[in-house]
Amino acid sequence: MAELFAYTDGACSGNPGPGGWGVLLIAREGDAVVKERALKGGEAETTNNRMELLAAIHALEALGRSSKLTVVTDSAYVKGGITGWLHGWKRNGWKTSTRKPVKNEDLWRRLDEAAARHDVTWEWVKGHAGHPENERADELARAGMAPFKDKRA
Repeated sequence: MAELFAYTDGACSGNPGPGGWGVLLIAREGDAVVKERALKGGEAETTNNRMELLAAIHALEALGRSSKLTVVTDSAYVKGGITGWLHGWKRNGWKTSTRKPVKNEDLWRRLDEAAARHDVTWEWVKGHAGHPENERADELARAGMAPFKDKRA
């Protein structure tokens, strides 16, 4: 039985500015990669946090059926939000502990819905630290951003 991993990353040139997201989906049997799929996209005017969220969302939405997987992100914002803060936000009517509206609520709702269809383990890795799959997700995010970055110059 193959293990499924989704390595996700977001990138932004300026914050806000043009941004991109990247996903590397890998199915492994032991140490062997049996299947790999790369996804990327971007927007002309966005933030880094929105791109990090969209990477995780697209990873989960790309799976055609309910799956057990590990989502690996270098975003403490995404990991902290989905594994901790989200439950309180929902309980508080999408308000933070200081009663302010949750930033990026639209994407948090979408991520919550996408994650509910799967058995997800969330893992954080340090970004730009030589983790091969995280580096590839970063390359995909930058490639997703490229067409929007060029138009801004």
